[in-house]
Amino acid sequence: MIISVASGKGGTGKTLVATSLALSLAYEQKPVQLLDCDVEEPNAHIFFKAQPVSERTVSLPVPKVNYEKCQYCGKCAEVCQFNAIALMKRTLVIFPDVCHSCGGCWHLCPTGALEPAAREVGTVSVSQTADLRLVSGRLKLGTHISPPVVKAVRETAERDYITIIDGPPGSSCPVMAAVTDTDYCLLVTEPTPFGLNDLALAVDMLRVLKIPCGVVINRDMPGNQIIDRFCAENGINILLRIPFQTEIARAYAKGIPLVDSDKIWRDKFYNLYHQISGEVSQ
Repeated sequence: MIISVASGKGGTGKTLVATSLALSLAYEQKPVQLLDCDVEEPNAHIFFKAQPVSERTVSLPVPKVNYEKCQYCGKCAEVCQFNAIALMKRTLVIFPDVCHSCGGCWHLCPTGALEPAAREVGTVSVSQTADLRLVSGRLKLGTHISPPVVKAVRETAERDYITIIDGPPGSSCPVMAAVTDTDYCLLVTEPTPFGLNDLALAVDMLRVLKIPCGVVINRDMPGNQIIDRFCAENGINILLRIPFQTEIARAYAKGIPLVDSDKIWRDKFYNLYHQISGEVSQ
């Protein structure tokens, strides 16, 4: 089973939920791996004493100019939909940061003056604790296109494990790369108008992708029903509530997973997994 953990906005406790869910399974001797696909700001490793196993570079092809062959016809700049190539008189300029590696320029260059060259965009590392396998992606500083790194993390997953994916925040392309083809998506939110707005966007995204979802309310407070009303109106189950408590925040700030700071959460997160399994099997 593949369970993705997402949130419409950052700072809602997505990593707290993903790490706690993965550890609750590991403590029950389940084969589990955690994929940290929040590649712009990976931080799941902070909560584990993991030993490094391997690391590899993620590269993308970007155009390289052979100026001896270039006739400065401008065909490459014309076909590039991302404005990654500009022709200024007899100067051809390439902007690798905005290139999407579609290959249109080098395939359509009439003189063969453009050819693909590898450009590093990030890394994927694998580490292991006594209980679980951790795969982390990290986008290279100064690079803006993160979906290829997210996809590389997912390709590094082992098949025979229960897989928990800690996705990027938001509801744009990197999130879609993280949650696509997962069996279930757990949406983490907070009971505020901002939380509700971004939760609604994330739910719309999952409906397009046809992925079933449930909600975890973090920093829950008695009497605040804003998320409850939305979920009731949209037929979405609220699977877990994590209260707004200073003790939880202090432990999290020290890098202590929720299921280790208070063992009562081990059973709650293990039950959360069984609730998800029940919904997926229906």
